[in-house]
Amino acid sequence: MKAIMVMYDSLNRHMLPNYGCDWTLAPNFRRLGERAVTFDNHYVGSMPCMPARRELHTGRHNFLHRSWGPFEPFDDSTFTILKENGIYTHLVSDHYHYWEDGGATYHHRYSSWVNVRGQEGDAWKGEVADPEVPAHHGRINRQDWINRKYMREEERTPQAQTFAAGLEFLETNREQDNWYLQIETFDPHEPFFTLKQWKDRYNYDWDGPHFDWPKYERVTEDPDAVEYLRYQYAALLTQCDHYLGKVIDCMDAHAMWQDTMLLVVTDHGFLLGEHDWWGKARMPWYNETAHIPFFVWDPRSSTANTRRRSLTTTIDVGPTILDYFGLVPPPNMDGFALRDTVASDAKVRDATIYGMFGAHVNITDGRHVYMRGPVGDNAPLNHYTLMPTHMRSPFSTRELANMQWHEPLPFTKGCPVMRIPSPGMGRFAETFRTQLFDLAADPGQTNPIEDAAVEARMVAHLEDALFRNLAPREQYQRLGLAAP
Repeated sequence: MKAIMVMYDSLNRHMLPNYGCDWTLAPNFRRLGERAVTFDNHYVGSMPCMPARRELHTGRHNFLHRSWGPFEPFDDSTFTILKENGIYTHLVSDHYHYWEDGGATYHHRYSSWVNVRGQEGDAWKGEVADPEVPAHHGRINRQDWINRKYMREEERTPQAQTFAAGLEFLETNREQDNWYLQIETFDPHEPFFTLKQWKDRYNYDWDGPHFDWPKYERVTEDPDAVEYLRYQYAALLTQCDHYLGKVIDCMDAHAMWQDTMLLVVTDHGFLLGEHDWWGKARMPWYNETAHIPFFVWDPRSSTANTRRRSLTTTIDVGPTILDYFGLVPPPNMDGFALRDTVASDAKVRDATIYGMFGAHVNITDGRHVYMRGPVGDNAPLNHYTLMPTHMRSPFSTRELANMQWHEPLPFTKGCPVMRIPSPGMGRFAETFRTQLFDLAADPGQTNPIEDAAVEARMVAHLEDALFRNLAPREQYQRLGLAAP
């Protein structure tokens, strides 16, 4: 048995032809839809980047107990379990957060890994002199502007190198058995840097300032700039599509479809001006960011060129991979193996929960989305962790001064944990008011509804999900709900 997962960061469902977009150039995603099952109701779990990756490893939600951070000592990892059962696991990635303080334990779960350098602000090339930067909208990052000088040819771009290394693994090991390959690119995450050959596919006329990296803020640019940035994203998406095609070509050339699972996933989407926002994280998780693409080819059922409506989520990916290799997910994994869902659209849940630490706690049943915001001052809120690390630094001594030891949680295998108070997203509290949306009547989530019966039903789903996911009692208090 063999498996390949191609993972993107910030891959927008609504920009793919598989989900109705009629202007982006992505023929290989169309090919993928013909070769695999396309999921229509797949949602994020914990946001953003590294919390989502923790969910791929652990099959359980992260955001109710801590924010961005590393793999915990008590966590079960899908990829360690594979490795311990004789399945060779290999990660190829240019996602530089893996090598920062807040993600530096994940890649060690694999048998081997390749680190491709240079994305975004990766502290890669050393130049003392400041680079010359153009007039611009949005963000400019000093290190990013230096890194770009070293990737002026296609083969030197991080995405090209990532897929080249992944294809090298396939060519070397395709005749071997019992392996898992994860080809993971940071693209099409911002900044939307790509070369002229991809931009020219769209030929969008623009004479304004440099703009390929929006701030996570309200849109203040004029409509032409908004349209231009969407074309910048589309150009990078087309590059992503090109390298996806190389994986499909390799599977075709070597008849790998008979014994190789293929999953194509992302962690979340990205707002490109929708709802008057750029980005993610400091605004509500609208469906542009929360409702994500998901494709699966499973040679056990050989089901292809069809769609599935069942509600699925990121925590299902790990159990699905383990089940494919004949392994039983451990008890602490809350996700579901999707073998029967791929084969026959078997239902695995009535609703799914998602969100980001300290912000909304969201629930959807596929028809409605309920965004439950905090009441009062967004407190109490605590991190529960043995790895007190933010994205790029350990927790500060000021944060740790109020740390208390807490008794073991049900999933920490008898380990007590640190309980560290957090302010959460308090400074953005105005954007996290409670809202209810009817996706059938309002797929764009532009008009929140008031319906007491629907809200009561969604609150019941939310309370059930909080209970099943072992949410700390203060989460109920923070959200104005009755704790069980």
